[in-house]
This record gives sequence, C-alpha cells and structure tokens, in this order.
Amino acid sequence: MSVPEHTIHYLEIVTRDVAATRELYTQVYGWRFKAVPELGGAFVAELPNGSRCGIRAPLRDTETPIVRTYLRVADLDQAAQRAQQLGAKLAIDRMEIPGHGTIAIYLIGGIEQGMWQLPS
Repeated sequence: MSVPEHTIHYLEIVTRDVAATRELYTQVYGWRFKAVPELGGAFVAELPNGSRCGIRAPLRDTETPIVRTYLRVADLDQAAQRAQQLGAKLAIDRMEIPGHGTIAIYLIGGIEQGMWQLPS
C-alpha cells in the first residue's frame, strides 16, 4: 500500500538506543520491524496505513538523535524548489535510495523535514 501524496510516508527515528526504542514501539503499538540495511541500517516497520517507521543509530559521531518526518511528494525537484521559495534551506538537496525512491531534507524554523518521492 502506498500512502497518498502529502502525507507521512516515512517517520525516521535516530537514537543511540535502537533496541530499547524498537522494543517500545513493538510493545506499545504492536509494530514489527525488519532490518533494512540500505536505509542507514534502520529497522523498519510498515504501518497499517502504508506509512513506514524506521529506527536507526546515528551514522556519524556528529549526528544527534532526531525524529524526522518525510512527506510523500510526486515530484521531488518541484517540491524542493517550492520549499526553498518559501524560505526553507536544503540540507540534502536530493539523494537516491536504490529501490526505495529519492529524498530531500530541508530546514525551516530550526526543524528538519523530509520529502520522499517513490521510484517510478
């Protein structure tokens, strides 16, 4: 199932305690996670509405814990350009994740947000 455009496609949780965080989401919400190495070594659960939640450790010493949402967009370049026109600063302009789609991360008001375009 694919979530509709402009809704949360992926919720990314970066934490130094992946096991405890994963266990909490499993016990509280019943989510079942599987390892997806190509998503930064994340453990990913597919949610009943088609959204996904990934929990992973920081990829480098300077990466701080964060919860980041990625909204699904039909055209990543157009959406990123519009976000910039409205004052957002791109942190990651565009990054392809083979087999999963293409993402961009932007900053607005001190908050990181993501956009996710599914593969064609």
